[in-house]
Amino acid sequence: MAIKLENVGIAVRDIEAAIAFFTDLGLTVVGRDEVSGEWASTAVGLDGNHAKIAMLQTPDGQGRLELFEYIHPDAIETTPTLPNEIGMHRVAFSVDDIDAALEIAAKHGCHPLRGVANYENIYKLTYLRGPSDTIVMLAQDLTRN
Repeated sequence: MAIKLENVGIAVRDIEAAIAFFTDLGLTVVGRDEVSGEWASTAVGLDGNHAKIAMLQTPDGQGRLELFEYIHPDAIETTPTLPNEIGMHRVAFSVDDIDAALEIAAKHGCHPLRGVANYENIYKLTYLRGPSDTIVMLAQDLTRN
C-alpha cells in the first residue's frame, strides 16, 4: 500500500498572526478556506465543526502545514506542550486505498472518531486516534485511479 506524509495540522488562536509567522519563515500560502458542514463534522469528529483554514507549503514543495482557527466549537486552551510530552494535534497521510488503510489501523485498535467523510467526491477522509492518542487523518484522493 502506498502512503506519504500529506501535511501536519496545527490549531491556532489567530490564523492571520500564524500565517504571518510561517510566511516570514519562508513558507507560501497555497490555499485558504472556511470549512463547515456535515462532511467537516464527520471527518474531524466534532459536531458543528467550523474553522478557518490555510495550507502552507515549504519552498521545496515537499512539506505542507495546515493551520486552522476554530470558529465552532470553541477552541480549548491547553498548557503549551513541552518537547518531551507525548502526542501532537494531527498528522495527515494520503493513501491510495482508505479502506485498506483503515483495516491496517484496526489491527492496532485504531478506528475512525466518527466515520469516513466524502468531500465533494474529491476526497474520502477520516480522523482516527493513533498511537499515544495522536490524531491521524487518512485521505484518499478520489480523482486519481
